[in-house]
Amino acid sequence: MRNLRTIETALVFPLSPFHRAIHRRRSSFTLMLRTMLHSILRGRNAAVAVLTIAALTLLVAPSASYALAQNPPKFPGVPGLGGGIGGGIGGGGAFGKNAAEDEPLFNDSRDQVETRLVLAQDKAAPGGDLPIAIEMKLKSGYHVWTGPTPPAPGLVVWDGAIRTEVILNPKEGADGAITSAPIDGIDFNTAFIQWPEQHGYDTDVGEGKKKYAVYEGTPVVFIPLSVKSDAKPGIVEIPVRVTFQACDAVGCSRPADVDLVARIEIVANASASEPNAAFVAFDPPFDPTVYGRIRSGEKPTELLEFPIFSYKFSIDPNGLGFLLLLVVAALGGALLNFTPCVLPVIPLKIMGLSQAAQGSRAKCFSLGFVMSLGVIAFWLALGVMIAFVKGFTSTNQLFQTPAFTIGVGVVIAVMAIGMAGFFSLKLPDWVYMVEAKHDSYSGSFFFGIMTAVLSTPCTAPLMGTAVAWATTQGPTTILTVFGAVGTGMAIPYLVLSANPSWIEKMPRTGPASDLIKQVMGLLLLAAAAYFIGAGVAGVLVAPPEPPSHLYWWFVSILGASAGGWLVIRTIALTKKPLNRVVFGGLGTFVLVVSVLIGLSQTAKGPVDWTYYTPERLEAAQKEGKVVVVDFTAEWCANCKTLEALVLNTPAVSKELNADDVESIKVDLTGNNVAGNALLKASNRVTIPLLLVYGRDGSLVMNSTEYTPAQVLAAIEEARGKAKSGG
Repeated sequence: MRNLRTIETALVFPLSPFHRAIHRRRSSFTLMLRTMLHSILRGRNAAVAVLTIAALTLLVAPSASYALAQNPPKFPGVPGLGGGIGGGIGGGGAFGKNAAEDEPLFNDSRDQVETRLVLAQDKAAPGGDLPIAIEMKLKSGYHVWTGPTPPAPGLVVWDGAIRTEVILNPKEGADGAITSAPIDGIDFNTAFIQWPEQHGYDTDVGEGKKKYAVYEGTPVVFIPLSVKSDAKPGIVEIPVRVTFQACDAVGCSRPADVDLVARIEIVANASASEPNAAFVAFDPPFDPTVYGRIRSGEKPTELLEFPIFSYKFSIDPNGLGFLLLLVVAALGGALLNFTPCVLPVIPLKIMGLSQAAQGSRAKCFSLGFVMSLGVIAFWLALGVMIAFVKGFTSTNQLFQTPAFTIGVGVVIAVMAIGMAGFFSLKLPDWVYMVEAKHDSYSGSFFFGIMTAVLSTPCTAPLMGTAVAWATTQGPTTILTVFGAVGTGMAIPYLVLSANPSWIEKMPRTGPASDLIKQVMGLLLLAAAAYFIGAGVAGVLVAPPEPPSHLYWWFVSILGASAGGWLVIRTIALTKKPLNRVVFGGLGTFVLVVSVLIGLSQTAKGPVDWTYYTPERLEAAQKEGKVVVVDFTAEWCANCKTLEALVLNTPAVSKELNADDVESIKVDLTGNNVAGNALLKASNRVTIPLLLVYGRDGSLVMNSTEYTPAQVLAAIEEARGKAKSGG
């Protein structure tokens, strides 16, 4: 039997350049091959041998020609789709099952990489050190992509690479994401993992010839585990999952996961445990000085990448870099004032400050200061919820609770009625309790809170990365970063209140002032209808089906009323041609835009979207399509803006409807569990977000801000990433 397997390997493995295209036929092919080889080896007639060769020729020739026609060898390093779960269990120096003689072919990267786990020693005392090593032995001519470290000088990292990853004690969370779960008595110290030396690999993956960072030969990953001082004696098993993808000059195999296990014994005195010769023999060796750095409280280097459309920059959030991160977070908070969520209320506050300024500059500043405190207080409250409320990880979750969204809409409606003053009927006393009067401290504070609440459905540039990182840190860091966002958002109002001369030309009283209040009040009512409608849609929606859009007509009617009222009253209040042209034109613009919003948001739209389920995404990727995933929600104003100005443009929508492109929409209006899991797996906590996957399943684009040109370029790049598996 052993000879039979040897001959099988000799015959089948040379066909490996084609196995990515024919792996669906492999089972029947291997079964037939084994049957025929059994006959030959048992001495049956030569006719069987002839039939074997003929069958091999007939089966492989069309499959090979199909593989060359559909996936011509061109880009080394093009990832495959999916990845089987390795069943190998290794520990104490034993190789995983990925290289076992029982099954030499897996149709994934385990065919080219042998993986084993090696302990420094098999016993450790409480408070002691216990480094382990993950060794990957690559076949000649192959490489794997590097781990999560920056590229060495002169090298670059390909965005589409499926990088080498090590997860200790992997567990699947409720959202489907695989994360590292703690083990009693053991500190993982994963931030101090010692990754192998990087090598440069010259190739062109569609971006021009570059030298990409890879691992070659026999790379070794060292993990500096520590045994806690209060660890209890006994056997401890530490599961380790290693993910990698092997590539050569022809292309890449499917990614693979290999599961290994480190088994150690915690004893009161581990001095008798001899060092493992295999661990000591590694070259380069493990650097034990890392434990001194760990005990000193040193924080490892960590880079956060901030994308701004086509530009990117990175910040190390440790040390002085944390101060720079706070500045960036504050700048992102300031930019929130210019998003569609907040921009409509700014004129109301400017007018309120102008009214307060006529009495006392000091009072104007104090009112602006109190409003700023309201903005900051709301963001700090969000930080407290994320830091201390279990399961609450992002502001998006607030609006996925329909009761909250509806509640926000009701409060905005009450505020609009009290502020506009165009209703003569007597409202209940509780309405006036929440009236945000600008000349009172309580009203200014409440107005600040409401301004911050209005900002939460939107995400400004720079803010998303800072907030996403903060949510993974401790309570102090979370509150500091969220406080910085709130401070940045509040600064413009504080600056205006400190300089009342800038806003002296705003009308304080009279018909013009009333008109501004009435128009802004109608626009706030439109915003209230938007939030209430989005909340009701969240109640009625059943993911993955799309929510109802009928409420947009209420938003449209109220917005059009604001524009029409501005035109009518402008003509009645002024005879100056310039004022009539400017304010009449502004009112006409608001009216037309409001009508167009109603038409566009209730229409099907130019893109034929498929609504997300994990199965639909997987099916599209298995078909080798380019996949574009758009995250949206009815309460996300930024999402609607980007969809209208980018995704619905003729050039982009044409590509999104192409036969080789699957356009998938993830609607988070309701409690879309699967959609939230995909958002988290994309290392994001806020929307909007657009993902573009290549034909091979690799991620080409992951962006919260994008232009039509960037989306078109990403789709074109995704088309060039040939699928390496069938």
